[in-house]
Order: sequence, then C-alpha cells, then structure tokens
Amino acid sequence: MVSLFIIGYLLITLGIGFWASRKIKTSGDFALAGKSLSTSLVGVTLFATWFGSSQIMGNPGYFIVDGFTSYITLTLSGGICLFIVGQFYARKLYRMNIVTINDFFGRRYNKNLEAASSLLMVFSYPHWIAAQFVALAYLFNAVMDIPFNYGILIGASIVVFYTYIGGMWAVAYTDMVQSIMILLGLFILLFEILHNTGGIVPIFENQPSDFFKLTPKGGLDAWSEYIALLLAFIAGAIPVQEIYQRVFSAKNENAARKGLFLGAFLMVVIPSIPLIIGLGGVYLYPELMNNGNSQDIIPSLVKIMTSVPVQVLFYGAMISAILSTSSGAMLAPATVIGENLIKPYVKKLSDKQLLLYTRLSVVLVAVISCYFAFDDSDIVGLVAASLSLILVCLFAPFTFGLFWKKASVSGAWAAIIIGGLTWFFCFMYETRIDATIYGTAISCVSMVMGSLLFPDKIKHSAIQTTILRDK
Repeated sequence: MVSLFIIGYLLITLGIGFWASRKIKTSGDFALAGKSLSTSLVGVTLFATWFGSSQIMGNPGYFIVDGFTSYITLTLSGGICLFIVGQFYARKLYRMNIVTINDFFGRRYNKNLEAASSLLMVFSYPHWIAAQFVALAYLFNAVMDIPFNYGILIGASIVVFYTYIGGMWAVAYTDMVQSIMILLGLFILLFEILHNTGGIVPIFENQPSDFFKLTPKGGLDAWSEYIALLLAFIAGAIPVQEIYQRVFSAKNENAARKGLFLGAFLMVVIPSIPLIIGLGGVYLYPELMNNGNSQDIIPSLVKIMTSVPVQVLFYGAMISAILSTSSGAMLAPATVIGENLIKPYVKKLSDKQLLLYTRLSVVLVAVISCYFAFDDSDIVGLVAASLSLILVCLFAPFTFGLFWKKASVSGAWAAIIIGGLTWFFCFMYETRIDATIYGTAISCVSMVMGSLLFPDKIKHSAIQTTILRDK
C-alpha cells in the first residue's frame, strides 16, 4: 500500500519535470529559469536544496548524542550562511549578470583561474550528491525493501531524468511542491510525537546539563571538530554554486536578497523539527539507538508510530526533501561544466549545443556521485567532505576578490594551491587539529601575502572596478 503511493508520488514528480521542460528553449532557461523567479520561489528553492538527507536522517542522531553543540554546527550554520550571502555578497554578484560564480573568477582574475575554480567546484559536488543518493537508498529499503545498491541507482535515475529535461524550471517547481510535502509530513509526525510524550517539556527535562551547552564539552579534539564544522557549513558554503544559481535566477536584485533571507529563516526553523522528532522518538522508544544506525531513527519511528496514510505522507515528504536537494546539487556542477569548462574552449558553440552539453553533464555528475555513494554511506560525513575542498581552496580568493581591491591573480593562485595542499597533507597525516582549520587559515594568509608581494601589474579593468565599487 505505502509502496504504491510512493511510486505514484515519484511519477508525479517526474511529470512535473516533464511539464517544466516545455519552458526550456535556451541554455539560460535551463540554468537560470529565464531569470524570472520571485522572492518566494528563490527562498523556497534555497530551503529545499539545502534541506535534505542530513537534516532528516543525519542530524537527529548527532543531536540526540551531542545536544545543542550539534544544533549550532549542523542546523543554525545553514541559516547564518544564507544570511551572510544575502547581506554582503548577493548585491554585488547579481549586478554582474553572470551564470556561475566561476564566471566571477574569470572576470575578476583571469580565464585560467576560472577553469581551475570550475574544476574544484565540480570535484566537490559528487560527495554532496552521493549523500542524497545514500539517503534515498535507505528510504527505499525501509519502505519497499529495495536492496541498498539498487536504491542508489533508482534514486539517481529519477533525479537525472527530471533535472535533465527540465533544468532550473523543473527544480523550482518540484521544490515548491516538495516543500509543501515536507512541511505537512514533519508537522504531522511532530504532533504525533508530542501527543505521546505529553508535550515538549518531558523530552528535554531528563537530559543531562551538558546536552544544553552551546560549545563543546571536550578538550582540544572536540573544539577542533566544532570549529571545523562551523567553517565548513558557514564559510565553506558561501562560494557554492547552488546558492547563486537561485540568486542569479531571481527576477531582480531585491527578489534575490529577500529570497536569501527567507531561505535563511526556513533553514533555521524547519530543520529544528526533525531534531525534536528524533529526540522524542528515542524518549518513547530507547531501543531505536541500539540498532547501530542512527541515520535510520526517523524512518523506523514512522513505521512504528503512524498509520498507513501518515506513513505515505511522511515518506513522501522525506523523499521530497532528498530529491529537491539532489536535483539542485546536480544542476549546479553541470552548469559549471557547460558554462566554464566547455563554452570558453569550444569555438562556434551554438546555444543549442551548449544546452545539450550541460544536460549531458547532469548524467556525468550523477555517475560519479553514484561511485561515492557506493563507497561511503555516512551522510553527514559525505556532506562535510564536499564543502571542505571549496572552503580551503575557493573561499579566500572568492571573498577577497569581491571585497579587497588589492587581491591579485598571484594571491588567488597561492590561496588555492597552498591552502589545498595544506589541507591535503594535514588530512593525510591526521593532525590533531582538523585539516580544514589549517587549510582555511593558510589559504587566507596566502591570499593576503601573495597579493601584497605579487600585485597585479595592470590596473583593474572596468569590470573589476565595478565589482569592487560599492553602490
């Protein structure tokens, strides 16, 4: 019964993608939905893109064990990141009339840095997408007893289909529908949990005092992990393409900024609900923590506590959240491949050909992501890994290049190369302080020192001056 309804929901999702494909006439329609998204659509698609497997299946397990320190690092951090982008980054970048943030690297620095940043961006995404495929596989296994490996392939195929045909239009419309499903499913299960626990107070009143601390309760190792996660999920997410894909798809600058603030609000409030659900579920059924897989708490809870109609709605909501994150994350690197790694180097490339290459890139990204999904099934770990590379290589040249007029090409190369190598060697040698912290600090220092020691010999172009000037 549940399986049939889930299959029906998936078919409806594919139908929305097919319907949205009628709007795709150009590569701009595919990548940026014709630059016509309203504030609400920008905000909802930002929320739907980031509210995925980590928030529903990964974070509750960490919250149950680590308390509010994990709330700061894994939940509040997403809202902080979107607010920072809306307050400081969105206006400057929207006015550049670009498609990807790698276009910014080309205009602010040069074509070689555009290509290098594009490759780094593309390489960072498969881990993120793999996390969503893993979550879909867990759900398909819980609901329909589909073997894990087959679940990965089925989930990937569904996302590839409607992203391939509908692009940003399909992502936007399915995100809106999926967000409604997410909210309905979460609130129904929350009310069911609170009804059985007698409210929210009993869930929290028996927790130890350390549960409510906002900072780590351990020593250096705990603080290292805490700071590394904050850096990854706040600073590391600032240069990611899926944010700016929605910013640049907005109908105007105001819609872009307000959409970011709406997304920030949603990313703080809505992801808090699965944490309460997970904590309440373990309060009612302590054995849920004994199955060896904390990522399966909420799916197991739904099976135990709810009727078939509620199961249908909630599993549909969970699948919605993961599908929306997968599609947005898959479209971002595909757009970068088309716009920054193919378009500048293929002579006489027609818009129709660019559209085809970008669509084929969706398939390529999916194949690589499946490999990582089979190789590593830790959802939160996969997401953190996807952000570390962007953080230690691209955050410094992106941020300094946008706000500091002395940022130079040499400084940007130093930040990427030295920051990336520092992170890699610290990771390989398993330094006590997290490799992400070392990599980020060295990348920023290298950016400053490289720019001061090796300034650009030519004056800023008119485009670069526009980037740097506050309006």
